[in-house]
Amino acid sequence: MINTLRSLHLAWIAILVLLLLGCRQQTADHVRILATSDTHGMFYPMNYATLETNKGSLAQVATVVNERRDANTLLVEVGDVTQGNAVEQFQKGEHCPMVVAMNAIGYDLWVAGNHEFNFGMDYLHHLIDDCHATLLSGNVYSPEGKQLGQDYVIRNMDGVKVGIIGMVTPNIVNWDKVNLEGWTVTNPVEETVRLAKQLRSKVDILIAAEHMGMDNEYGVPGSGARDLAMSCPELDLIIAAHAHVSHIDSIVNGVLIVANRGNCQTMVQVDFVKVNPETVAAPLLSRNGQWQIVPELIFPGDYAPDSALVEQLMPYHTRAMDDARLVIGEVVGADLIGESAHPGVMDAFLQDHPWPDLIAAAMKYYSGADVVASFIVPTSATITQGDITKADCSVIYKYSNTMYLMRATGRQLRKYMEWSAGYFQTYQPGQPLRFNDRFASYNFDMFTGVDYVIDVTKPVGQRIQNLVWSQTKIPVADTDTFTLAVSNYRANTHLRHEGVILSDEDGMPEVLEVDMCGQIGNVRDLIARYIQDVLGGKLTPECDNNWHLVGLPADFIVQPTSHR
Repeated sequence: MINTLRSLHLAWIAILVLLLLGCRQQTADHVRILATSDTHGMFYPMNYATLETNKGSLAQVATVVNERRDANTLLVEVGDVTQGNAVEQFQKGEHCPMVVAMNAIGYDLWVAGNHEFNFGMDYLHHLIDDCHATLLSGNVYSPEGKQLGQDYVIRNMDGVKVGIIGMVTPNIVNWDKVNLEGWTVTNPVEETVRLAKQLRSKVDILIAAEHMGMDNEYGVPGSGARDLAMSCPELDLIIAAHAHVSHIDSIVNGVLIVANRGNCQTMVQVDFVKVNPETVAAPLLSRNGQWQIVPELIFPGDYAPDSALVEQLMPYHTRAMDDARLVIGEVVGADLIGESAHPGVMDAFLQDHPWPDLIAAAMKYYSGADVVASFIVPTSATITQGDITKADCSVIYKYSNTMYLMRATGRQLRKYMEWSAGYFQTYQPGQPLRFNDRFASYNFDMFTGVDYVIDVTKPVGQRIQNLVWSQTKIPVADTDTFTLAVSNYRANTHLRHEGVILSDEDGMPEVLEVDMCGQIGNVRDLIARYIQDVLGGKLTPECDNNWHLVGLPADFIVQPTSHR
Protein backbone atom coordinates (compact mmCIF):
# COMPACT_ATOMS: atom_id res chain seq x y z
CA MET A 1 0.00 0.00 0.00
CA ILE A 2 2.80 2.37 0.94
CA ASN A 3 4.64 1.58 -2.28
CA THR A 4 1.45 2.22 -4.24
CA LEU A 5 0.95 5.62 -2.60
CA ARG A 6 4.59 6.48 -3.18
CA SER A 7 4.23 5.52 -6.85
CA LEU A 8 1.11 7.67 -7.21
CA HIS A 9 2.86 10.56 -5.47
CA LEU A 10 5.83 10.31 -7.82
CA ALA A 11 3.49 10.07 -10.81
CA TRP A 12 1.71 13.27 -9.79
CA ILE A 13 5.05 15.02 -9.37
CA ALA A 14 6.09 13.86 -12.85
CA ILE A 15 2.83 15.13 -14.32
CA LEU A 16 3.25 18.48 -12.54
CA VAL A 17 6.81 18.82 -13.85
CA LEU A 18 5.63 18.05 -17.37
CA LEU A 19 2.87 20.62 -17.05
CA LEU A 20 5.31 23.24 -15.83
CA LEU A 21 7.68 22.45 -18.65
CA GLY A 22 4.81 22.66 -21.08
CA CYS A 23 3.85 26.07 -19.74
CA ARG A 24 7.39 27.29 -20.16
CA GLN A 25 7.45 26.06 -23.72
CA GLN A 26 4.20 27.88 -24.48
CA THR A 27 5.44 31.39 -23.80
CA ALA A 28 4.28 34.12 -26.16
CA ASP A 29 5.80 34.16 -29.62
CA HIS A 30 5.34 37.93 -29.87
CA VAL A 31 4.94 41.07 -27.77
CA ARG A 32 3.39 44.26 -29.18
CA ILE A 33 4.02 47.81 -27.99
CA LEU A 34 1.59 50.54 -29.07
CA ALA A 35 2.77 54.02 -28.17
CA THR A 36 1.41 57.53 -28.46
CA SER A 37 2.99 60.78 -27.25
CA ASP A 38 2.51 64.54 -27.32
CA THR A 39 -1.24 64.11 -27.80
CA HIS A 40 -1.77 67.65 -26.44
CA GLY A 41 -5.46 67.69 -25.69
CA MET A 42 -6.64 66.00 -28.89
CA PHE A 43 -9.35 63.94 -27.21
CA TYR A 44 -11.85 64.52 -30.02
CA PRO A 45 -11.21 64.92 -33.78
CA MET A 46 -11.55 68.70 -33.58
CA ASN A 47 -9.05 71.54 -33.36
CA TYR A 48 -10.88 73.94 -31.09
CA ALA A 49 -8.65 76.85 -32.04
CA THR A 50 -9.54 76.69 -35.72
CA LEU A 51 -12.90 74.89 -35.46
CA GLU A 52 -11.60 72.50 -38.11
CA THR A 53 -11.61 68.70 -38.06
CA ASN A 54 -8.31 67.44 -36.71
CA LYS A 55 -6.30 64.74 -38.46
CA GLY A 56 -5.95 62.53 -35.41
CA SER A 57 -7.39 62.20 -31.89
CA LEU A 58 -7.66 59.75 -29.01
CA ALA A 59 -11.11 58.89 -30.33
CA GLN A 60 -9.36 57.57 -33.46
CA VAL A 61 -6.50 56.05 -31.46
CA ALA A 62 -9.22 54.01 -29.74
CA THR A 63 -10.20 52.49 -33.08
CA VAL A 64 -6.57 51.63 -33.86
CA VAL A 65 -6.13 50.01 -30.45
CA ASN A 66 -9.34 48.01 -30.80
CA GLU A 67 -8.08 46.61 -34.10
CA ARG A 68 -4.50 45.91 -33.11
CA ARG A 69 -4.41 45.08 -29.39
CA ASP A 70 -4.22 41.46 -28.30
CA ALA A 71 -3.42 39.77 -25.00
CA ASN A 72 0.31 40.45 -25.46
CA THR A 73 0.03 44.20 -26.11
CA LEU A 74 1.18 47.07 -23.91
CA LEU A 75 -0.30 50.51 -24.61
CA VAL A 76 1.95 53.41 -23.59
CA GLU A 77 1.58 57.21 -23.64
CA VAL A 78 4.96 58.98 -23.49
CA GLY A 79 3.85 62.37 -22.22
CA ASP A 80 2.41 65.83 -22.90
CA VAL A 81 -1.22 64.81 -22.65
CA THR A 82 -3.01 67.43 -20.58
CA GLN A 83 -2.02 70.72 -22.24
CA GLY A 84 -3.30 72.08 -25.53
CA ASN A 85 -6.48 72.14 -27.60
CA ALA A 86 -8.59 73.76 -24.87
CA VAL A 87 -8.29 70.98 -22.25
CA GLU A 88 -6.87 73.52 -19.79
CA GLN A 89 -10.44 74.71 -19.14
CA PHE A 90 -11.30 71.38 -17.46
CA GLN A 91 -9.25 71.93 -14.32
CA LYS A 92 -11.68 72.97 -11.61
CA GLY A 93 -12.01 69.74 -9.65
CA GLU A 94 -13.34 67.82 -12.62
CA HIS A 95 -12.20 65.09 -14.96
CA CYS A 96 -9.81 65.93 -17.78
CA PRO A 97 -11.25 64.62 -21.07
CA MET A 98 -7.82 63.28 -22.04
CA VAL A 99 -7.69 61.14 -18.91
CA VAL A 100 -11.31 60.06 -19.48
CA ALA A 101 -10.31 58.93 -22.99
CA MET A 102 -7.14 57.19 -21.81
CA ASN A 103 -9.11 55.27 -19.19
CA ALA A 104 -11.72 54.26 -21.75
CA ILE A 105 -9.10 53.07 -24.20
CA GLY A 106 -7.23 51.19 -21.49
CA TYR A 107 -3.74 52.64 -21.44
CA ASP A 108 -1.30 50.57 -19.39
CA LEU A 109 1.43 53.14 -18.82
CA TRP A 110 1.73 56.94 -18.86
CA VAL A 111 5.11 58.66 -18.84
CA ALA A 112 4.96 62.24 -17.51
CA GLY A 113 5.87 64.87 -20.13
CA ASN A 114 7.14 68.37 -19.51
CA HIS A 115 3.70 69.95 -20.04
CA GLU A 116 2.24 67.77 -17.32
CA PHE A 117 4.02 70.10 -14.87
CA ASN A 118 2.57 73.34 -16.28
CA PHE A 119 -0.36 73.66 -13.91
CA GLY A 120 1.14 72.86 -10.53
CA MET A 121 1.81 69.67 -8.61
CA ASP A 122 -1.60 69.53 -6.90
CA TYR A 123 -3.34 69.36 -10.25
CA LEU A 124 -0.85 66.81 -11.55
CA HIS A 125 -1.51 64.59 -8.55
CA HIS A 126 -5.25 64.92 -9.26
CA LEU A 127 -4.63 63.69 -12.81
CA ILE A 128 -2.44 60.81 -11.61
CA ASP A 129 -5.11 59.69 -9.13
CA ASP A 130 -7.78 59.91 -11.83
CA CYS A 131 -5.84 57.93 -14.43
CA HIS A 132 -5.96 54.13 -14.44
CA ALA A 133 -2.59 53.84 -16.20
CA THR A 134 0.56 53.47 -14.11
CA LEU A 135 2.58 56.70 -14.13
CA LEU A 136 6.30 56.42 -14.90
CA SER A 137 8.41 59.38 -13.82
CA GLY A 138 11.50 57.94 -12.22
CA ASN A 139 13.69 61.06 -12.10
CA VAL A 140 11.29 63.49 -10.38
CA TYR A 141 11.42 63.49 -6.57
CA SER A 142 9.23 65.32 -4.05
CA PRO A 143 10.72 67.51 -1.30
CA GLU A 144 10.39 64.42 0.93
CA GLY A 145 12.43 62.34 -1.54
CA LYS A 146 9.51 60.33 -2.92
CA GLN A 147 9.36 59.59 -6.64
CA LEU A 148 6.44 61.23 -8.45
CA GLY A 149 5.83 58.00 -10.37
CA GLN A 150 7.42 54.59 -10.62
CA ASP A 151 10.82 54.41 -12.28
CA TYR A 152 10.04 51.13 -14.03
CA VAL A 153 7.57 48.28 -14.31
CA ILE A 154 8.00 44.65 -15.29
CA ARG A 155 5.00 43.14 -17.06
CA ASN A 156 4.64 39.41 -17.67
CA MET A 157 3.22 38.97 -21.17
CA ASP A 158 2.26 35.30 -21.35
CA GLY A 159 5.58 34.20 -19.92
CA VAL A 160 7.67 36.98 -21.50
CA LYS A 161 9.00 39.54 -19.03
CA VAL A 162 8.99 43.08 -20.42
CA GLY A 163 10.71 45.84 -18.47
CA ILE A 164 9.81 49.47 -19.21
CA ILE A 165 11.69 52.40 -17.68
CA GLY A 166 10.12 55.88 -17.77
CA MET A 167 11.72 59.33 -17.32
CA VAL A 168 11.18 62.98 -18.33
CA THR A 169 13.59 65.57 -19.72
CA PRO A 170 15.52 67.34 -16.93
CA ASN A 171 14.80 70.72 -18.52
CA ILE A 172 11.45 70.88 -16.73
CA VAL A 173 13.35 72.62 -13.93
CA ASN A 174 13.76 75.60 -16.27
CA TRP A 175 10.28 75.60 -17.81
CA ASP A 176 8.34 75.04 -14.59
CA LYS A 177 10.74 76.30 -11.97
CA VAL A 178 8.01 77.77 -9.76
CA ASN A 179 5.83 74.65 -9.85
CA LEU A 180 8.82 72.43 -9.04
CA GLU A 181 10.15 74.49 -6.16
CA GLY A 182 11.49 72.05 -3.57
CA TRP A 183 11.37 69.13 -5.99
CA THR A 184 14.46 67.42 -7.40
CA VAL A 185 14.85 66.36 -11.02
CA THR A 186 17.79 64.06 -11.71
CA ASN A 187 19.59 63.13 -14.91
CA PRO A 188 17.33 60.64 -16.75
CA VAL A 189 20.19 58.98 -18.61
CA GLU A 190 22.09 58.27 -15.40
CA GLU A 191 18.93 56.95 -13.77
CA THR A 192 18.11 54.74 -16.78
CA VAL A 193 21.63 53.34 -17.00
CA ARG A 194 21.49 52.38 -13.32
CA LEU A 195 18.13 50.65 -13.70
CA ALA A 196 19.03 48.95 -16.99
CA LYS A 197 22.03 47.25 -15.41
CA GLN A 198 19.78 45.93 -12.64
CA LEU A 199 16.97 44.79 -14.91
CA ARG A 200 18.73 43.35 -17.95
CA SER A 201 19.19 39.89 -16.45
CA LYS A 202 15.65 39.86 -15.04
CA VAL A 203 13.70 40.57 -18.23
CA ASP A 204 13.48 39.26 -21.78
CA ILE A 205 12.82 42.67 -23.36
CA LEU A 206 14.00 46.03 -21.98
CA ILE A 207 12.49 49.33 -23.12
CA ALA A 208 12.98 52.97 -22.11
CA ALA A 209 9.99 55.28 -22.70
CA GLU A 210 11.32 58.76 -22.06
CA HIS A 211 9.88 62.20 -22.75
CA MET A 212 12.84 63.72 -24.56
CA GLY A 213 13.76 64.39 -28.17
CA MET A 214 16.51 62.78 -30.18
CA ASP A 215 19.22 65.29 -29.25
CA ASN A 216 20.15 67.12 -26.07
CA GLU A 217 18.43 70.48 -25.58
CA TYR A 218 20.56 73.58 -24.85
CA GLY A 219 23.59 71.34 -24.49
CA VAL A 220 22.20 69.81 -21.28
CA PRO A 221 23.70 66.31 -20.96
CA GLY A 222 21.18 63.55 -20.57
CA SER A 223 18.29 65.40 -22.20
CA GLY A 224 18.30 63.52 -25.52
CA ALA A 225 17.55 59.96 -26.64
CA ARG A 226 20.82 59.79 -28.57
CA ASP A 227 22.73 60.33 -25.32
CA LEU A 228 20.64 57.60 -23.72
CA ALA A 229 21.35 55.07 -26.48
CA MET A 230 25.08 55.78 -26.39
CA SER A 231 25.16 55.36 -22.61
CA CYS A 232 22.81 52.39 -22.29
CA PRO A 233 23.38 49.59 -24.84
CA GLU A 234 21.43 47.21 -22.58
CA LEU A 235 18.21 48.60 -24.01
CA ASP A 236 16.29 46.94 -26.84
CA LEU A 237 14.15 49.98 -27.64
CA ILE A 238 13.81 53.67 -26.79
CA ILE A 239 10.45 55.35 -27.27
CA ALA A 240 11.28 59.06 -27.47
CA ALA A 241 8.87 62.02 -27.54
CA HIS A 242 8.81 65.80 -27.04
CA ALA A 243 10.15 66.93 -30.43
CA HIS A 244 6.97 66.15 -32.42
CA VAL A 245 9.08 64.44 -35.11
CA SER A 246 8.20 60.89 -36.15
CA HIS A 247 10.77 58.21 -36.95
CA ILE A 248 10.87 54.42 -36.72
CA ASP A 249 14.24 53.61 -38.29
CA SER A 250 16.80 55.47 -36.14
CA ILE A 251 19.38 53.08 -34.71
CA VAL A 252 22.00 54.51 -32.36
CA ASN A 253 24.62 52.29 -30.76
CA GLY A 254 22.55 49.29 -31.78
CA VAL A 255 19.42 50.62 -30.03
CA LEU A 256 16.27 51.36 -32.05
CA ILE A 257 14.75 54.79 -31.29
CA VAL A 258 11.16 55.52 -32.33
CA ALA A 259 9.04 58.66 -31.87
CA ASN A 260 5.75 60.24 -32.87
CA ARG A 261 4.54 63.48 -34.37
CA GLY A 262 2.42 65.59 -32.07
CA ASN A 263 -1.35 65.98 -31.75
CA CYS A 264 -2.20 62.32 -32.47
CA GLN A 265 -0.94 62.57 -36.04
CA THR A 266 0.93 59.29 -35.59
CA MET A 267 1.30 56.39 -33.22
CA VAL A 268 4.05 53.79 -33.17
CA GLN A 269 3.68 50.04 -33.15
CA VAL A 270 6.73 47.92 -32.32
CA ASP A 271 6.43 44.13 -32.49
CA PHE A 272 8.93 41.80 -30.83
CA VAL A 273 8.64 38.54 -32.76
CA LYS A 274 10.22 35.33 -31.44
CA VAL A 275 12.90 33.99 -33.79
CA ASN A 276 15.66 31.42 -33.85
CA PRO A 277 18.76 33.57 -34.37
CA GLU A 278 20.64 30.59 -35.76
CA THR A 279 18.21 30.18 -38.64
CA VAL A 280 16.66 33.62 -39.13
CA ALA A 281 18.69 36.55 -40.40
CA ALA A 282 16.56 39.35 -38.92
CA PRO A 283 17.50 42.95 -39.73
CA LEU A 284 17.16 44.03 -36.10
CA LEU A 285 17.34 41.71 -33.11
CA SER A 286 16.94 42.24 -29.38
CA ARG A 287 20.01 42.22 -27.16
CA ASN A 288 19.52 38.56 -26.28
CA GLY A 289 19.08 37.71 -29.97
CA GLN A 290 15.73 36.01 -29.41
CA TRP A 291 13.39 38.69 -30.77
CA GLN A 292 13.10 40.36 -34.13
CA ILE A 293 12.10 44.02 -33.67
CA VAL A 294 9.57 45.25 -36.24
CA PRO A 295 8.50 48.94 -36.05
CA GLU A 296 5.53 50.49 -37.85
CA LEU A 297 4.17 54.04 -38.04
CA ILE A 298 0.37 54.31 -37.85
CA PHE A 299 -1.74 57.35 -38.82
CA PRO A 300 -4.84 57.54 -36.58
CA GLY A 301 -6.35 60.21 -38.83
CA ASP A 302 -6.95 57.48 -41.41
CA TYR A 303 -9.29 55.68 -38.99
CA ALA A 304 -12.88 56.49 -38.06
CA PRO A 305 -13.40 57.66 -34.46
CA ASP A 306 -14.66 55.06 -32.02
CA SER A 307 -18.39 55.77 -31.72
CA ALA A 308 -18.70 54.75 -28.06
CA LEU A 309 -15.82 57.02 -27.02
CA VAL A 310 -17.17 59.89 -29.14
CA GLU A 311 -20.47 59.62 -27.27
CA GLN A 312 -18.68 59.52 -23.91
CA LEU A 313 -16.63 62.63 -24.79
CA MET A 314 -19.53 64.60 -26.27
CA PRO A 315 -20.12 66.81 -23.18
CA TYR A 316 -16.46 67.90 -23.22
CA HIS A 317 -16.61 68.50 -26.96
CA THR A 318 -19.73 70.66 -26.64
CA ARG A 319 -18.17 72.76 -23.89
CA ALA A 320 -14.94 73.22 -25.83
CA MET A 321 -16.88 74.33 -28.91
CA ASP A 322 -18.77 76.87 -26.85
CA ASP A 323 -15.48 78.16 -25.45
CA ALA A 324 -13.97 78.52 -28.94
CA ARG A 325 -16.95 80.63 -30.00
CA LEU A 326 -16.59 82.81 -26.92
CA VAL A 327 -16.37 86.52 -27.72
CA ILE A 328 -13.15 87.89 -26.24
CA GLY A 329 -13.46 91.47 -27.45
CA GLU A 330 -14.25 93.68 -30.38
CA VAL A 331 -12.35 95.27 -33.22
CA VAL A 332 -12.98 99.01 -33.29
CA GLY A 333 -12.03 101.88 -35.60
CA ALA A 334 -10.86 99.83 -38.60
CA ASP A 335 -10.67 96.28 -39.95
CA LEU A 336 -7.79 94.15 -38.70
CA ILE A 337 -7.74 91.91 -41.79
CA GLY A 338 -9.76 93.39 -44.62
CA GLU A 339 -9.70 93.70 -48.37
CA SER A 340 -6.28 94.13 -50.01
CA ALA A 341 -5.29 97.00 -52.27
CA HIS A 342 -3.41 94.50 -54.46
CA PRO A 343 -5.59 91.65 -55.77
CA GLY A 344 -4.20 88.22 -54.88
CA VAL A 345 -1.67 89.58 -52.34
CA MET A 346 -2.35 90.68 -48.78
CA ASP A 347 -1.23 94.22 -47.93
CA ALA A 348 0.52 92.99 -44.77
CA PHE A 349 3.24 91.38 -46.94
CA LEU A 350 4.03 94.69 -48.63
CA GLN A 351 4.11 97.18 -45.76
CA ASP A 352 3.90 97.36 -42.00
CA HIS A 353 0.39 96.44 -40.94
CA PRO A 354 -1.73 96.18 -37.76
CA TRP A 355 -2.09 92.41 -38.20
CA PRO A 356 1.55 91.32 -37.64
CA ASP A 357 2.02 94.23 -35.22
CA LEU A 358 -0.69 92.77 -32.98
CA ILE A 359 1.14 89.44 -32.93
CA ALA A 360 4.41 91.19 -32.15
CA ALA A 361 2.82 93.27 -29.40
CA ALA A 362 1.53 90.15 -27.62
CA MET A 363 4.86 88.35 -28.00
CA LYS A 364 6.76 91.38 -26.71
CA TYR A 365 4.43 91.89 -23.76
CA TYR A 366 4.77 88.30 -22.51
CA SER A 367 8.49 87.89 -23.31
CA GLY A 368 9.90 91.35 -22.60
CA ALA A 369 12.16 90.95 -25.65
CA ASP A 370 13.98 93.88 -27.25
CA VAL A 371 13.23 92.60 -30.76
CA VAL A 372 10.32 90.43 -31.88
CA ALA A 373 10.08 88.51 -35.16
CA SER A 374 6.51 87.75 -36.18
CA PHE A 375 4.98 86.25 -39.31
CA ILE A 376 1.56 85.83 -40.89
CA VAL A 377 0.01 83.30 -43.25
CA PRO A 378 -2.23 84.24 -46.20
CA THR A 379 -5.90 83.70 -45.52
CA SER A 380 -9.21 84.16 -47.28
CA ALA A 381 -10.84 85.05 -43.95
CA THR A 382 -11.33 88.59 -42.75
CA ILE A 383 -11.48 90.10 -39.28
CA THR A 384 -13.54 93.23 -39.60
CA GLN A 385 -14.94 95.68 -37.08
CA GLY A 386 -17.12 93.98 -34.52
CA ASP A 387 -16.91 90.98 -32.21
CA ILE A 388 -13.79 88.83 -32.14
CA THR A 389 -13.85 85.25 -30.79
CA LYS A 390 -11.20 82.89 -29.48
CA ALA A 391 -11.41 80.95 -32.75
CA ASP A 392 -10.66 84.16 -34.69
CA CYS A 393 -7.19 84.09 -33.13
CA SER A 394 -6.39 81.10 -35.33
CA VAL A 395 -6.89 83.38 -38.34
CA ILE A 396 -4.56 85.94 -36.79
CA TYR A 397 -1.97 83.25 -35.99
CA LYS A 398 -2.47 79.99 -37.86
CA TYR A 399 -0.02 77.64 -36.15
CA SER A 400 0.20 76.38 -32.57
CA ASN A 401 3.77 77.63 -32.14
CA THR A 402 5.30 78.40 -28.79
CA MET A 403 7.88 81.16 -28.24
CA TYR A 404 11.64 81.17 -27.65
CA LEU A 405 13.62 83.95 -26.02
CA MET A 406 17.17 84.21 -27.36
CA ARG A 407 20.18 86.49 -26.95
CA ALA A 408 21.45 87.64 -30.36
CA THR A 409 23.91 90.09 -31.86
CA GLY A 410 23.42 92.83 -34.42
CA ARG A 411 25.39 90.78 -36.94
CA GLN A 412 23.11 87.78 -36.44
CA LEU A 413 20.01 89.95 -36.71
CA ARG A 414 21.09 91.51 -39.99
CA LYS A 415 21.87 88.09 -41.49
CA TYR A 416 18.50 86.82 -40.30
CA MET A 417 16.67 89.83 -41.78
CA GLU A 418 18.48 89.47 -45.11
CA TRP A 419 17.47 85.81 -45.28
CA SER A 420 13.85 86.75 -44.54
CA ALA A 421 13.90 89.43 -47.27
CA GLY A 422 14.61 86.62 -49.74
CA TYR A 423 10.84 86.28 -49.89
CA PHE A 424 10.91 88.83 -52.73
CA GLN A 425 12.40 88.35 -56.14
CA THR A 426 14.71 91.18 -57.25
CA TYR A 427 12.49 93.89 -58.70
CA GLN A 428 12.92 94.72 -62.37
CA PRO A 429 11.70 98.18 -63.50
CA GLY A 430 8.54 97.99 -65.56
CA GLN A 431 7.72 94.50 -64.29
CA PRO A 432 5.39 93.38 -61.48
CA LEU A 433 6.88 92.77 -58.05
CA ARG A 434 7.19 88.99 -57.74
CA PHE A 435 7.64 86.62 -54.83
CA ASN A 436 10.13 83.78 -54.50
CA ASP A 437 7.97 80.70 -54.98
CA ARG A 438 10.58 78.56 -53.23
CA PHE A 439 10.28 80.69 -50.09
CA ALA A 440 7.17 80.01 -47.97
CA SER A 441 5.29 83.09 -46.82
CA TYR A 442 5.55 82.01 -43.18
CA ASN A 443 9.32 82.39 -43.50
CA PHE A 444 8.95 86.11 -44.18
CA ASP A 445 9.31 87.71 -40.76
CA MET A 446 8.45 91.26 -39.78
CA PHE A 447 10.66 92.70 -37.05
CA THR A 448 9.53 94.94 -34.21
CA GLY A 449 11.97 96.89 -32.04
CA VAL A 450 14.02 98.10 -35.00
CA ASP A 451 13.29 100.42 -37.95
CA TYR A 452 14.43 99.37 -41.42
CA VAL A 453 13.69 99.37 -45.13
CA ILE A 454 13.88 96.52 -47.64
CA ASP A 455 15.35 97.55 -50.99
CA VAL A 456 13.87 95.01 -53.39
CA THR A 457 16.09 96.21 -56.24
CA LYS A 458 19.15 94.82 -54.42
CA PRO A 459 20.28 91.19 -54.25
CA VAL A 460 19.71 89.24 -51.05
CA GLY A 461 22.44 90.22 -48.62
CA GLN A 462 22.20 93.91 -49.47
CA ARG A 463 18.49 94.59 -49.02
CA ILE A 464 18.23 95.63 -45.37
CA GLN A 465 18.94 99.36 -45.24
CA ASN A 466 18.82 102.05 -42.54
CA LEU A 467 18.64 99.49 -39.71
CA VAL A 468 18.29 101.44 -36.44
CA TRP A 469 16.90 100.86 -32.96
CA SER A 470 13.29 102.09 -32.90
CA GLN A 471 13.54 103.97 -29.63
CA THR A 472 16.89 105.73 -30.06
CA LYS A 473 17.24 105.76 -33.87
CA ILE A 474 20.86 104.71 -33.33
CA PRO A 475 22.19 102.34 -36.04
CA VAL A 476 22.30 98.69 -35.05
CA ALA A 477 25.96 97.66 -34.73
CA ASP A 478 27.20 94.14 -35.41
CA THR A 479 28.46 93.94 -31.82
CA ASP A 480 25.19 95.01 -30.18
CA THR A 481 23.55 92.32 -28.03
CA PHE A 482 19.86 92.13 -27.20
CA THR A 483 17.00 89.72 -26.52
CA LEU A 484 15.03 88.30 -29.44
CA ALA A 485 11.63 86.59 -29.33
CA VAL A 486 10.81 84.14 -32.14
CA SER A 487 8.54 81.16 -32.69
CA ASN A 488 9.83 77.75 -31.69
CA TYR A 489 9.68 76.81 -35.39
CA ARG A 490 11.98 79.64 -36.42
CA ALA A 491 14.38 78.97 -33.56
CA ASN A 492 14.69 75.24 -34.11
CA THR A 493 14.40 75.06 -37.88
CA HIS A 494 16.49 78.04 -38.92
CA LEU A 495 18.37 79.95 -36.23
CA ARG A 496 19.90 77.02 -34.36
CA HIS A 497 21.24 75.16 -37.38
CA GLU A 498 24.55 76.27 -38.82
CA GLY A 499 24.42 77.00 -42.53
CA VAL A 500 20.66 77.63 -42.78
CA ILE A 501 20.83 81.33 -41.95
CA LEU A 502 23.94 81.77 -39.86
CA SER A 503 27.46 80.48 -40.38
CA ASP A 504 29.97 79.36 -37.81
CA GLU A 505 31.57 82.79 -38.14
CA ASP A 506 28.28 84.46 -37.18
CA GLY A 507 27.72 82.17 -34.21
CA MET A 508 24.37 80.91 -33.00
CA PRO A 509 21.98 82.98 -30.84
CA GLU A 510 21.97 81.83 -27.23
CA VAL A 511 18.71 80.27 -26.03
CA LEU A 512 17.56 81.93 -22.83
CA GLU A 513 14.05 80.46 -22.45
CA VAL A 514 11.86 78.05 -24.36
CA ASP A 515 8.11 77.72 -24.18
CA MET A 516 7.76 81.35 -23.06
CA CYS A 517 4.00 80.92 -23.43
CA GLY A 518 4.06 78.71 -20.34
CA GLN A 519 0.69 77.84 -18.86
CA ILE A 520 -1.12 80.14 -21.31
CA GLY A 521 -0.53 77.60 -24.09
CA ASN A 522 0.95 78.96 -27.33
CA VAL A 523 1.39 82.20 -29.29
CA ARG A 524 -2.22 82.04 -30.48
CA ASP A 525 -3.38 81.82 -26.87
CA LEU A 526 -1.10 84.72 -25.95
CA ILE A 527 -2.88 86.89 -28.51
CA ALA A 528 -6.30 86.01 -27.08
CA ARG A 529 -5.09 86.72 -23.55
CA TYR A 530 -3.48 89.98 -24.70
CA ILE A 531 -6.72 91.18 -26.29
CA GLN A 532 -8.70 90.31 -23.16
CA ASP A 533 -6.36 91.30 -20.34
CA VAL A 534 -4.07 93.97 -21.77
CA LEU A 535 -6.31 95.69 -24.31
CA GLY A 536 -9.40 95.27 -22.16
CA GLY A 537 -11.26 93.65 -25.04
CA LYS A 538 -10.95 96.72 -27.29
CA LEU A 539 -8.69 96.02 -30.27
CA THR A 540 -7.95 99.15 -32.27
CA PRO A 541 -5.87 98.13 -35.31
CA GLU A 542 -2.73 100.25 -35.50
CA CYS A 543 0.90 99.87 -36.48
CA ASP A 544 4.14 101.76 -35.91
CA ASN A 545 5.18 101.82 -39.60
CA ASN A 546 8.71 100.79 -38.68
CA TRP A 547 9.47 99.17 -42.07
CA HIS A 548 8.58 99.52 -45.73
CA LEU A 549 9.75 98.47 -49.20
CA VAL A 550 11.85 100.83 -51.35
CA GLY A 551 12.86 100.79 -55.01
CA LEU A 552 9.30 100.55 -56.30
CA PRO A 553 7.37 103.16 -58.30
CA ALA A 554 4.28 104.65 -56.67
CA ASP A 555 1.99 102.76 -59.04
CA PHE A 556 3.74 99.39 -58.79
CA ILE A 557 1.75 96.23 -59.35
CA VAL A 558 2.22 92.84 -57.71
CA GLN A 559 2.21 89.44 -59.34
CA PRO A 560 -0.45 87.40 -57.46
CA THR A 561 0.87 84.33 -55.71
CA SER A 562 -0.80 81.08 -54.72
CA HIS A 563 2.06 79.68 -52.66
CA ARG A 564 1.78 79.30 -48.91
